[in-house]
Amino acid sequence: MRSTVPGWIAALFALAMIAGCDKPQPTAATPAPPQAQIDTAEIIFVGGDIVTINDKQPSAEALAVKGAKIVAIGNRADVEKAHKGSSTQVVDLGGKTLMPSFIDAHSHYINALSVAGQAKLYAPPAGPGKDVESIVATLKKFAADRKIPKGELIMAYGYDDTVMPNGRLLNRDDLDKAFPDNPVRVDHVSMHGAVLNSLALKKYGIDAKTKTPAGGIIVRKPGTNEPYGLVMETAFMTVFEQTPPLTPEQEIEGTKAAHRMYAEAGITTAHEGATHLAALQTIRRAADAGAHSIDVVAFPFVTDLEKILAEFPVEQWGKYNQRFKIGGVKITIDGSPQGRTAAFTTPYLTGGPGGEKNWKGELFAPQEVINDGLKKVYGLGVPVTFHVNGDAAIDSLIKAHEFAAADDPTKDRNVTAIHAQFTRRDQIPLYVKYKIRPSFYTLHTYYFAEAHITNRGKAQAMYISPMRDAIDAGLRPTNHTDAVVAPLDQMFMLWSAVNRISRAGVEIGPDQRVTPLEGLKAMTIWAAEQYGEQAAKGSLEAGKLADLVILDKNPLTVDKMAIKDIRVVETIKEGKTIYRAP
Repeated sequence: MRSTVPGWIAALFALAMIAGCDKPQPTAATPAPPQAQIDTAEIIFVGGDIVTINDKQPSAEALAVKGAKIVAIGNRADVEKAHKGSSTQVVDLGGKTLMPSFIDAHSHYINALSVAGQAKLYAPPAGPGKDVESIVATLKKFAADRKIPKGELIMAYGYDDTVMPNGRLLNRDDLDKAFPDNPVRVDHVSMHGAVLNSLALKKYGIDAKTKTPAGGIIVRKPGTNEPYGLVMETAFMTVFEQTPPLTPEQEIEGTKAAHRMYAEAGITTAHEGATHLAALQTIRRAADAGAHSIDVVAFPFVTDLEKILAEFPVEQWGKYNQRFKIGGVKITIDGSPQGRTAAFTTPYLTGGPGGEKNWKGELFAPQEVINDGLKKVYGLGVPVTFHVNGDAAIDSLIKAHEFAAADDPTKDRNVTAIHAQFTRRDQIPLYVKYKIRPSFYTLHTYYFAEAHITNRGKAQAMYISPMRDAIDAGLRPTNHTDAVVAPLDQMFMLWSAVNRISRAGVEIGPDQRVTPLEGLKAMTIWAAEQYGEQAAKGSLEAGKLADLVILDKNPLTVDKMAIKDIRVVETIKEGKTIYRAP
Protein backbone atom coordinates (compact mmCIF):
# COMPACT_ATOMS: atom_id res chain seq x y z
CA MET A 1 0.00 0.00 0.00
CA ARG A 2 1.44 3.34 -1.04
CA SER A 3 2.25 5.83 1.75
CA THR A 4 0.13 8.91 1.83
CA VAL A 5 2.66 10.97 3.88
CA PRO A 6 3.57 14.12 1.94
CA GLY A 7 7.11 14.21 0.56
CA TRP A 8 8.18 17.28 2.50
CA ILE A 9 7.13 15.68 5.79
CA ALA A 10 9.10 12.56 4.95
CA ALA A 11 12.15 14.70 4.18
CA LEU A 12 11.90 16.48 7.53
CA PHE A 13 11.54 13.19 9.31
CA ALA A 14 14.66 11.84 7.59
CA LEU A 15 16.70 14.92 8.52
CA ALA A 16 15.60 14.62 12.12
CA MET A 17 16.67 11.02 12.22
CA ILE A 18 20.09 11.91 10.84
CA ALA A 19 20.49 14.75 13.33
CA GLY A 20 19.42 12.46 16.11
CA CYS A 21 22.10 9.99 15.15
CA ASP A 22 24.73 12.80 15.52
CA LYS A 23 23.65 13.66 19.04
CA PRO A 24 25.71 12.14 21.87
CA GLN A 25 23.98 9.30 23.64
CA PRO A 26 23.33 9.88 27.32
CA THR A 27 25.46 6.92 28.39
CA ALA A 28 28.49 7.57 26.08
CA ALA A 29 31.61 9.71 27.02
CA THR A 30 32.40 12.71 24.79
CA PRO A 31 36.01 12.82 23.51
CA ALA A 32 37.80 16.18 24.01
CA PRO A 33 38.38 18.14 20.79
CA PRO A 34 42.00 17.85 19.53
CA GLN A 35 44.35 20.70 20.67
CA ALA A 36 47.39 22.16 18.92
CA GLN A 37 50.52 20.28 20.03
CA ILE A 38 52.95 22.37 22.17
CA ASP A 39 56.64 21.86 21.46
CA THR A 40 57.52 22.37 25.11
CA ALA A 41 60.74 24.29 25.72
CA GLU A 42 62.91 23.62 28.74
CA ILE A 43 63.80 27.31 29.15
CA ILE A 44 62.32 30.55 27.86
CA PHE A 45 64.34 33.73 28.39
CA VAL A 46 62.41 37.00 28.76
CA GLY A 47 62.71 40.37 30.46
CA GLY A 48 65.89 41.76 28.94
CA ASP A 49 67.58 42.85 25.74
CA ILE A 50 68.05 39.99 23.30
CA VAL A 51 70.76 40.81 20.76
CA THR A 52 70.48 38.24 17.99
CA ILE A 53 73.37 39.19 15.62
CA ASN A 54 70.87 38.30 12.91
CA ASP A 55 70.27 41.20 10.54
CA LYS A 56 66.87 39.76 9.54
CA GLN A 57 65.69 39.85 13.17
CA PRO A 58 68.00 42.16 15.15
CA SER A 59 66.14 41.86 18.45
CA ALA A 60 63.45 39.82 20.16
CA GLU A 61 61.38 39.63 23.34
CA ALA A 62 61.83 35.93 24.08
CA LEU A 63 64.06 32.99 23.23
CA ALA A 64 63.11 29.35 23.82
CA VAL A 65 65.60 26.51 24.32
CA LYS A 66 64.94 22.78 24.11
CA GLY A 67 67.82 20.40 24.63
CA ALA A 68 70.93 21.75 22.93
CA LYS A 69 69.13 24.05 20.50
CA ILE A 70 67.15 27.23 20.14
CA VAL A 71 63.58 26.30 19.16
CA ALA A 72 62.07 29.76 18.83
CA ILE A 73 62.89 33.44 19.08
CA GLY A 74 60.57 36.39 18.68
CA ASN A 75 57.51 37.98 20.28
CA ARG A 76 57.04 36.83 23.88
CA ALA A 77 53.37 36.01 23.57
CA ASP A 78 53.93 33.93 20.45
CA VAL A 79 56.94 32.09 21.86
CA GLU A 80 55.17 31.25 25.12
CA LYS A 81 51.97 30.17 23.34
CA ALA A 82 53.88 27.73 21.16
CA HIS A 83 56.53 26.54 23.61
CA LYS A 84 55.59 27.17 27.25
CA GLY A 85 54.46 24.05 29.05
CA SER A 86 53.99 23.13 32.69
CA SER A 87 57.65 22.10 32.97
CA THR A 88 59.12 25.11 31.18
CA GLN A 89 61.42 27.32 33.23
CA VAL A 90 60.81 30.98 32.42
CA VAL A 91 64.01 32.93 33.12
CA ASP A 92 63.58 36.65 33.72
CA LEU A 93 66.78 38.36 32.58
CA GLY A 94 66.04 41.29 34.87
CA GLY A 95 67.14 43.84 32.30
CA LYS A 96 70.37 42.03 31.42
CA THR A 97 71.39 41.24 27.85
CA LEU A 98 71.25 37.84 26.15
CA MET A 99 73.26 37.24 23.00
CA PRO A 100 75.17 34.46 21.21
CA SER A 101 78.25 33.36 23.14
CA PHE A 102 81.65 34.42 21.86
CA ILE A 103 83.68 32.38 19.40
CA ASP A 104 87.42 32.66 19.88
CA ALA A 105 88.95 33.47 16.49
CA HIS A 106 92.52 32.89 17.66
CA SER A 107 94.25 32.05 20.90
CA HIS A 108 96.69 29.49 22.22
CA TYR A 109 94.35 27.22 24.13
CA ILE A 110 96.99 24.63 24.99
CA ASN A 111 98.91 27.23 27.00
CA ALA A 112 95.84 27.81 29.15
CA LEU A 113 96.20 24.24 30.44
CA SER A 114 99.55 25.02 32.02
CA VAL A 115 99.51 28.71 33.00
CA ALA A 116 97.77 27.84 36.26
CA GLY A 117 101.17 26.50 37.29
CA GLN A 118 103.09 29.58 36.15
CA ALA A 119 103.67 33.11 37.44
CA LYS A 120 101.69 35.83 35.65
CA LEU A 121 103.91 38.78 34.66
CA TYR A 122 101.72 40.91 32.38
CA ALA A 123 102.38 44.63 32.58
CA PRO A 124 99.77 46.75 34.41
CA PRO A 125 96.80 46.84 34.41
CA ALA A 126 96.68 43.14 33.46
CA GLY A 127 99.49 42.11 35.84
CA PRO A 128 102.36 43.23 38.10
CA GLY A 129 105.24 43.33 35.58
CA LYS A 130 105.93 47.06 35.46
CA ASP A 131 109.74 46.77 35.71
CA VAL A 132 112.55 44.27 36.34
CA GLU A 133 112.31 44.67 40.12
CA SER A 134 108.58 43.91 40.23
CA ILE A 135 109.09 40.90 37.93
CA VAL A 136 111.78 39.42 40.17
CA ALA A 137 109.72 40.11 43.29
CA THR A 138 106.68 38.39 41.76
CA LEU A 139 108.76 35.37 40.80
CA LYS A 140 110.22 35.11 44.29
CA LYS A 141 106.79 35.25 45.91
CA PHE A 142 105.46 32.69 43.42
CA ALA A 143 108.31 30.28 44.19
CA ALA A 144 107.92 30.78 47.95
CA ASP A 145 104.13 30.38 47.94
CA ARG A 146 104.44 27.14 46.00
CA LYS A 147 107.44 25.91 47.97
CA ILE A 148 109.27 25.11 44.74
CA PRO A 149 112.33 22.98 45.65
CA LYS A 150 115.87 23.61 44.43
CA GLY A 151 116.53 22.30 40.95
CA GLU A 152 112.90 22.50 39.79
CA LEU A 153 112.02 24.66 36.76
CA ILE A 154 110.20 27.93 37.54
CA MET A 155 108.03 29.17 34.68
CA ALA A 156 106.28 32.48 34.05
CA TYR A 157 104.43 34.17 31.20
CA GLY A 158 103.50 37.65 30.00
CA TYR A 159 106.87 39.47 30.17
CA ASP A 160 106.50 42.68 28.15
CA ASP A 161 109.85 44.32 27.40
CA THR A 162 108.18 47.21 25.58
CA VAL A 163 107.03 48.86 28.82
CA MET A 164 110.24 48.46 30.85
CA PRO A 165 111.29 51.93 32.07
CA ASN A 166 114.47 53.47 30.65
CA GLY A 167 115.03 50.46 28.42
CA ARG A 168 116.21 48.37 31.40
CA LEU A 169 115.32 44.83 30.27
CA LEU A 170 115.19 41.55 32.14
CA ASN A 171 118.31 39.45 31.56
CA ARG A 172 120.09 36.29 32.63
CA ASP A 173 122.02 37.99 35.41
CA ASP A 174 118.83 39.28 37.09
CA LEU A 175 117.40 35.78 37.21
CA ASP A 176 120.70 34.15 38.25
CA LYS A 177 121.00 36.48 41.24
CA ALA A 178 117.45 35.77 42.41
CA PHE A 179 117.44 32.04 41.60
CA PRO A 180 120.94 30.55 41.70
CA ASP A 181 119.58 27.04 42.30
CA ASN A 182 116.60 26.87 39.92
CA PRO A 183 116.30 27.01 36.16
CA VAL A 184 113.94 29.90 35.31
CA ARG A 185 112.03 30.45 32.07
CA VAL A 186 110.09 33.72 31.65
CA ASP A 187 108.05 33.59 28.46
CA HIS A 188 107.82 36.79 26.40
CA VAL A 189 104.36 38.32 26.08
CA SER A 190 104.42 37.59 22.33
CA MET A 191 104.83 33.87 23.06
CA HIS A 192 107.60 33.96 20.48
CA GLY A 193 110.46 33.85 22.98
CA ALA A 194 111.63 33.70 26.57
CA VAL A 195 114.24 35.02 28.98
CA LEU A 196 116.27 32.20 30.55
CA ASN A 197 118.70 32.16 33.41
CA SER A 198 121.99 30.24 33.27
CA LEU A 199 120.55 26.97 34.57
CA ALA A 200 117.69 27.17 32.08
CA LEU A 201 120.06 27.96 29.20
CA LYS A 202 122.07 24.88 30.19
CA LYS A 203 118.89 22.80 30.45
CA TYR A 204 117.89 23.75 26.91
CA GLY A 205 121.39 23.38 25.46
CA ILE A 206 122.09 27.03 24.62
CA ASP A 207 125.58 28.43 25.22
CA ALA A 208 128.27 30.63 23.68
CA LYS A 209 128.93 28.02 21.00
CA THR A 210 125.27 27.85 19.92
CA LYS A 211 124.79 29.38 16.51
CA THR A 212 121.77 31.61 15.99
CA PRO A 213 119.45 29.73 13.61
CA ALA A 214 117.97 31.37 10.53
CA GLY A 215 114.88 33.31 11.53
CA GLY A 216 115.93 33.26 15.20
CA ILE A 217 117.34 35.59 17.84
CA ILE A 218 119.78 34.82 20.67
CA VAL A 219 120.67 38.05 22.46
CA ARG A 220 124.33 38.01 23.55
CA LYS A 221 125.85 39.64 26.61
CA PRO A 222 127.54 42.87 25.49
CA GLY A 223 131.16 42.28 24.48
CA THR A 224 130.84 38.48 24.58
CA ASN A 225 129.22 35.60 22.73
CA GLU A 226 127.50 34.41 25.91
CA PRO A 227 123.69 34.25 25.69
CA TYR A 228 122.21 37.02 27.82
CA GLY A 229 118.86 35.33 28.41
CA LEU A 230 116.48 36.37 25.64
CA VAL A 231 115.89 33.86 22.83
CA MET A 232 113.25 34.46 20.15
CA GLU A 233 111.49 32.86 17.20
CA THR A 234 113.21 29.81 15.67
CA ALA A 235 115.82 29.85 18.44
CA PHE A 236 112.93 29.56 20.91
CA MET A 237 111.32 26.59 19.16
CA THR A 238 113.70 24.09 20.74
CA VAL A 239 112.86 25.57 24.13
CA PHE A 240 109.11 25.51 23.48
CA GLU A 241 109.21 21.90 22.30
CA GLN A 242 110.85 20.89 25.60
CA THR A 243 108.05 22.32 27.73
CA PRO A 244 107.55 19.74 30.47
CA PRO A 245 104.62 17.41 29.66
CA LEU A 246 101.62 17.43 31.94
CA THR A 247 100.85 14.37 34.02
CA PRO A 248 97.50 12.64 33.30
CA GLU A 249 96.03 14.31 36.38
CA GLN A 250 97.40 17.71 35.31
CA GLU A 251 95.90 17.24 31.84
CA ILE A 252 92.41 16.80 33.28
CA GLU A 253 92.72 19.52 35.91
CA GLY A 254 94.41 21.88 33.44
CA THR A 255 91.67 21.26 30.89
CA LYS A 256 88.93 22.02 33.40
CA ALA A 257 90.76 25.18 34.52
CA ALA A 258 91.23 26.30 30.92
CA HIS A 259 87.57 25.76 30.11
CA ARG A 260 86.58 27.80 33.15
CA MET A 261 88.88 30.57 31.95
CA TYR A 262 87.22 30.66 28.53
CA ALA A 263 83.70 30.31 29.93
CA GLU A 264 84.28 33.21 32.34
CA ALA A 265 84.97 35.32 29.25
CA GLY A 266 81.71 34.17 27.63
CA ILE A 267 83.49 31.90 25.12
CA THR A 268 82.06 28.50 24.15
CA THR A 269 84.35 27.75 21.17
CA ALA A 270 88.11 28.02 21.75
CA HIS A 271 90.96 28.11 19.24
CA GLU A 272 94.24 26.27 19.63
CA GLY A 273 96.32 28.17 17.15
CA ALA A 274 99.76 26.55 16.97
CA THR A 275 99.64 22.87 17.78
CA HIS A 276 102.38 20.27 17.88
CA LEU A 277 101.56 16.55 17.85
CA ALA A 278 102.08 16.16 21.61
CA ALA A 279 99.59 18.96 22.30
CA LEU A 280 97.02 17.35 20.00
CA GLN A 281 97.43 14.10 21.88
CA THR A 282 96.91 15.93 25.18
CA ILE A 283 93.73 17.62 23.95
CA ARG A 284 92.34 14.36 22.59
CA ARG A 285 93.03 12.46 25.82
CA ALA A 286 91.27 15.13 27.88
CA ALA A 287 88.34 15.20 25.46
CA ASP A 288 88.02 11.41 25.50
CA ALA A 289 88.01 11.57 29.30
CA GLY A 290 84.96 13.86 29.16
CA ALA A 291 86.78 16.92 30.47
CA HIS A 292 85.59 19.31 27.72
CA SER A 293 82.74 21.69 28.52
CA ILE A 294 83.33 23.92 25.48
CA ASP A 295 84.32 23.21 21.87
CA VAL A 296 88.02 23.30 20.97
CA VAL A 297 89.28 23.73 17.39
CA ALA A 298 92.97 22.99 16.80
CA PHE A 299 95.21 24.07 13.93
CA PRO A 300 98.43 22.01 13.94
CA PHE A 301 101.72 23.35 12.61
CA VAL A 302 102.53 22.53 9.00
CA THR A 303 105.95 21.41 10.23
CA ASP A 304 104.27 18.56 12.16
CA LEU A 305 101.85 17.71 9.37
CA GLU A 306 103.21 14.31 8.33
CA LYS A 307 103.41 13.02 11.91
CA ILE A 308 99.93 14.34 12.66
CA LEU A 309 98.33 12.83 9.55
CA ALA A 310 99.75 9.44 10.52
CA GLU A 311 97.83 9.57 13.81
CA PHE A 312 94.93 11.87 12.87
CA PRO A 313 93.87 10.99 9.28
CA VAL A 314 92.50 13.96 7.37
CA GLU A 315 89.16 12.16 7.02
CA GLN A 316 88.67 12.73 10.75
CA TRP A 317 89.26 16.48 10.54
CA GLY A 318 86.49 19.05 10.61
CA LYS A 319 84.17 16.95 12.81
CA TYR A 320 83.73 17.33 16.56
CA ASN A 321 84.39 14.30 18.73
CA GLN A 322 83.79 14.92 22.43
CA ARG A 323 83.92 18.70 21.72
CA PHE A 324 87.27 18.53 19.91
CA LYS A 325 88.12 18.83 16.24
CA ILE A 326 91.08 19.61 14.02
CA GLY A 327 90.05 22.61 11.96
CA GLY A 328 92.94 22.94 9.51
CA VAL A 329 96.66 23.73 9.33
CA LYS A 330 98.73 26.60 10.75
CA ILE A 331 101.61 28.17 8.82
CA THR A 332 103.78 30.73 10.63
CA ILE A 333 105.60 33.17 8.34
CA ASP A 334 107.05 35.79 10.70
CA GLY A 335 107.29 36.87 14.32
CA SER A 336 106.11 39.60 16.65
CA PRO A 337 106.10 43.35 15.95
CA GLN A 338 106.53 44.26 19.62
CA GLY A 339 109.36 41.72 19.79
CA ARG A 340 110.80 43.28 16.59
CA THR A 341 110.79 39.93 14.77
CA ALA A 342 107.86 40.57 12.41
CA ALA A 343 108.91 40.83 8.75
CA PHE A 344 108.60 44.25 7.09
CA THR A 345 109.52 45.77 3.76
CA THR A 346 111.17 48.72 5.54
CA PRO A 347 113.60 48.77 8.50
CA TYR A 348 112.65 49.12 12.14
CA LEU A 349 113.46 52.57 13.49
CA THR A 350 115.04 50.98 16.58
CA GLY A 351 117.03 48.16 14.98
CA GLY A 352 116.70 44.49 15.83
CA PRO A 353 116.21 42.85 19.25
CA GLY A 354 119.84 41.79 19.26
CA GLY A 355 121.13 45.21 18.15
CA GLU A 356 120.96 44.39 14.42
CA LYS A 357 121.26 47.39 12.08
CA ASN A 358 118.96 48.10 9.13
CA TRP A 359 116.74 45.36 10.55
CA LYS A 360 113.52 44.45 8.73
CA GLY A 361 112.83 41.18 10.49
CA GLU A 362 112.90 37.88 8.61
CA LEU A 363 110.55 35.33 7.14
CA PHE A 364 110.69 32.07 9.07
CA ALA A 365 111.45 30.12 5.89
CA PRO A 366 112.41 30.83 2.26
CA GLN A 367 109.50 31.72 0.01
CA GLU A 368 109.85 28.44 -1.89
CA VAL A 369 109.36 26.44 1.33
CA ILE A 370 106.26 28.49 2.23
CA ASN A 371 104.89 27.99 -1.30
CA ASP A 372 105.35 24.22 -1.15
CA GLY A 373 103.86 23.98 2.32
CA LEU A 374 100.71 25.83 1.29
CA LYS A 375 100.34 23.76 -1.87
CA LYS A 376 100.41 20.62 0.27
CA VAL A 377 97.68 22.03 2.53
CA TYR A 378 95.52 23.07 -0.42
CA GLY A 379 95.93 19.53 -1.75
CA LEU A 380 94.38 18.22 1.47
CA GLY A 381 91.39 20.50 0.97
CA VAL A 382 91.41 21.79 4.56
CA PRO A 383 91.31 25.36 5.94
CA VAL A 384 94.59 27.14 6.64
CA THR A 385 95.56 29.93 9.01
CA PHE A 386 98.69 32.03 8.47
CA HIS A 387 100.53 33.87 11.21
CA VAL A 388 101.43 37.16 9.52
CA ASN A 389 102.20 40.44 11.28
CA GLY A 390 104.50 42.58 9.12
CA ASP A 391 103.62 43.74 5.62
CA ALA A 392 106.44 41.64 4.11
CA ALA A 393 104.93 38.53 5.70
CA ILE A 394 101.55 39.41 4.20
CA ASP A 395 103.23 39.82 0.80
CA SER A 396 104.69 36.34 1.33
CA LEU A 397 101.26 34.90 2.09
CA ILE A 398 99.85 36.43 -1.09
CA LYS A 399 102.74 35.08 -3.17
CA ALA A 400 102.30 31.62 -1.67
CA HIS A 401 98.57 31.69 -2.43
CA GLU A 402 99.17 32.77 -6.02
CA PHE A 403 101.60 29.87 -6.41
CA ALA A 404 99.59 27.16 -4.64
CA ALA A 405 96.22 28.21 -6.09
CA ALA A 406 97.43 29.04 -9.58
CA ASP A 407 94.64 26.95 -11.17
CA ASP A 408 91.92 29.10 -9.53
CA PRO A 409 93.27 31.80 -7.18
CA THR A 410 89.82 33.32 -6.49
CA LYS A 411 88.25 30.10 -5.22
CA ASP A 412 87.26 30.21 -1.55
CA ARG A 413 89.67 27.91 0.31
CA ASN A 414 88.94 29.23 3.81
CA VAL A 415 92.24 31.05 4.31
CA THR A 416 92.66 33.25 7.39
CA ALA A 417 95.46 35.76 7.92
CA ILE A 418 95.93 35.69 11.69
CA HIS A 419 96.91 39.11 13.15
CA ALA A 420 97.42 40.81 9.74
CA GLN A 421 98.31 43.82 11.85
CA PHE A 422 100.49 45.83 9.53
CA THR A 423 98.33 45.28 6.47
CA ARG A 424 98.98 47.95 3.84
CA ARG A 425 96.09 49.65 2.11
CA ASP A 426 97.04 48.05 -1.22
CA GLN A 427 96.84 44.56 0.32
CA ILE A 428 93.15 44.81 1.28
CA PRO A 429 91.89 44.50 -2.35
CA LEU A 430 94.00 41.34 -2.64
CA TYR A 431 92.32 39.91 0.47
CA VAL A 432 89.02 40.53 -1.30
CA LYS A 433 90.17 39.13 -4.64
CA TYR A 434 91.65 35.95 -3.16
CA LYS A 435 89.00 35.53 -0.44
CA ILE A 436 91.53 35.78 2.39
CA ARG A 437 89.90 36.60 5.71
CA PRO A 438 91.92 38.83 8.06
CA SER A 439 91.62 38.07 11.76
CA PHE A 440 92.70 41.31 13.37
CA TYR A 441 94.21 42.02 16.77
CA THR A 442 92.83 45.38 17.86
CA LEU A 443 94.06 44.90 21.44
CA HIS A 444 97.44 46.11 20.15
CA THR A 445 95.92 49.58 19.83
CA TYR A 446 95.88 49.55 23.63
CA TYR A 447 98.65 47.26 24.85
CA PHE A 448 101.43 47.86 22.32
CA ALA A 449 100.63 51.05 20.39
CA GLU A 450 103.44 53.06 21.97
CA ALA A 451 105.93 50.30 21.13
CA HIS A 452 104.72 50.26 17.54
CA ILE A 453 105.02 54.03 17.24
CA THR A 454 108.59 53.81 18.54
CA ASN A 455 109.57 50.84 16.37
CA ARG A 456 107.63 51.52 13.18
CA GLY A 457 106.71 55.20 13.20
CA LYS A 458 103.41 56.98 13.77
CA ALA A 459 101.89 56.58 10.30
CA GLN A 460 102.29 52.81 10.21
CA ALA A 461 101.26 52.37 13.84
CA MET A 462 98.04 54.31 13.29
CA TYR A 463 96.94 51.82 10.62
CA ILE A 464 97.39 48.62 12.64
CA SER A 465 94.46 46.20 12.35
CA PRO A 466 92.52 48.29 9.78
CA MET A 467 89.14 46.75 10.50
CA ARG A 468 87.13 49.69 9.17
CA ASP A 469 88.71 49.57 5.73
CA ALA A 470 88.40 45.78 5.61
CA ILE A 471 84.68 45.86 6.36
CA ASP A 472 84.09 48.70 3.93
CA ALA A 473 85.84 46.62 1.25
CA GLY A 474 83.29 43.84 1.78
CA LEU A 475 85.35 41.57 4.03
CA ARG A 476 83.99 39.95 7.19
CA PRO A 477 87.05 40.06 9.49
CA THR A 478 87.30 38.45 12.89
CA ASN A 479 89.02 39.79 16.01
CA HIS A 480 90.97 37.91 18.66
CA THR A 481 92.90 38.13 21.93
CA ASP A 482 95.80 35.79 21.05
CA ALA A 483 95.62 34.63 24.69
CA VAL A 484 97.73 34.09 26.63
CA VAL A 485 99.60 36.91 24.87
CA ALA A 486 96.78 39.20 26.03
CA PRO A 487 94.20 38.20 28.64
CA LEU A 488 90.92 36.58 27.63
CA ASP A 489 88.63 39.60 27.94
CA GLN A 490 86.13 39.80 25.10
CA MET A 491 84.57 43.05 26.28
CA PHE A 492 87.96 44.75 26.45
CA MET A 493 88.69 43.43 22.96
CA LEU A 494 85.40 44.88 21.72
CA TRP A 495 86.20 48.18 23.47
CA SER A 496 89.56 48.32 21.68
CA ALA A 497 87.96 47.81 18.26
CA VAL A 498 85.30 50.46 18.89
CA ASN A 499 87.53 53.10 20.56
CA ARG A 500 91.17 52.41 19.51
CA ILE A 501 92.77 54.18 22.47
CA SER A 502 96.25 53.29 23.72
CA ARG A 503 97.58 52.59 27.19
CA ALA A 504 98.83 56.20 27.20
CA GLY A 505 95.38 57.54 26.24
CA VAL A 506 96.25 58.32 22.60
CA GLU A 507 93.80 57.72 19.75
CA ILE A 508 95.31 55.07 17.46
CA GLY A 509 93.85 55.32 13.97
CA PRO A 510 90.39 56.64 14.86
CA ASP A 511 89.39 56.33 11.19
CA GLN A 512 89.60 52.53 11.63
CA ARG A 513 87.05 52.35 14.46
CA VAL A 514 84.06 50.06 13.99
CA THR A 515 80.55 50.14 15.41
CA PRO A 516 79.74 47.99 18.45
CA LEU A 517 77.55 45.75 16.28
CA GLU A 518 80.36 45.24 13.76
CA GLY A 519 82.72 44.49 16.61
CA LEU A 520 80.31 41.89 18.00
CA LYS A 521 79.91 40.25 14.59
CA ALA A 522 83.69 39.85 14.43
CA MET A 523 83.43 37.84 17.69
CA THR A 524 80.34 35.78 16.82
CA ILE A 525 78.86 35.17 13.36
CA TRP A 526 81.97 36.07 11.36
CA ALA A 527 84.08 33.91 13.66
CA ALA A 528 81.60 31.06 13.11
CA GLU A 529 82.17 31.50 9.37
CA GLN A 530 85.91 31.23 9.94
CA TYR A 531 85.32 27.69 11.22
CA GLY A 532 82.56 26.84 8.72
CA GLU A 533 80.08 26.62 11.61
CA GLN A 534 77.74 29.50 10.75
CA ALA A 535 74.79 27.10 10.31
CA ALA A 536 75.05 26.12 13.98
CA LYS A 537 76.66 29.05 15.80
CA GLY A 538 77.21 32.79 15.87
CA SER A 539 73.67 34.18 15.97
CA LEU A 540 70.40 33.56 17.77
CA GLU A 541 68.14 31.72 15.32
CA ALA A 542 65.79 28.78 15.63
CA GLY A 543 67.64 25.55 14.91
CA LYS A 544 71.05 26.82 16.00
CA LEU A 545 72.86 25.63 19.10
CA ALA A 546 71.87 27.29 22.35
CA ASP A 547 75.38 28.70 22.88
CA LEU A 548 74.54 31.85 24.82
CA VAL A 549 76.04 34.51 27.04
CA ILE A 550 74.27 36.85 29.45
CA LEU A 551 75.92 40.25 30.01
CA ASP A 552 75.10 42.75 32.73
CA LYS A 553 74.68 45.52 30.14
CA ASN A 554 74.00 45.85 26.42
CA PRO A 555 77.15 46.61 24.37
CA LEU A 556 74.97 48.25 21.71
CA THR A 557 73.42 50.81 24.04
CA VAL A 558 75.98 51.71 26.72
CA ASP A 559 78.42 54.56 26.28
CA LYS A 560 81.19 53.27 24.00
CA MET A 561 83.87 54.01 26.57
CA ALA A 562 81.98 51.87 29.11
CA ILE A 563 82.01 48.72 26.97
CA LYS A 564 85.15 47.45 28.71
CA ASP A 565 83.31 47.50 32.04
CA ILE A 566 80.56 45.11 30.92
CA ARG A 567 80.72 41.80 32.78
CA VAL A 568 79.77 38.26 31.85
CA VAL A 569 76.95 37.08 34.14
CA GLU A 570 76.40 33.60 32.71
CA THR A 571 77.71 31.41 29.91
CA ILE A 572 75.56 28.63 28.43
CA LYS A 573 76.79 25.84 26.18
CA GLU A 574 74.11 23.92 24.28
CA GLY A 575 71.46 24.85 26.81
CA LYS A 576 73.54 24.06 29.91
CA THR A 577 75.08 26.69 32.18
CA ILE A 578 78.85 26.24 32.33
CA TYR A 579 79.67 29.48 34.15
CA ARG A 580 77.71 31.75 36.44
CA ALA A 581 79.29 34.82 38.03
CA PRO A 582 79.36 34.77 41.84
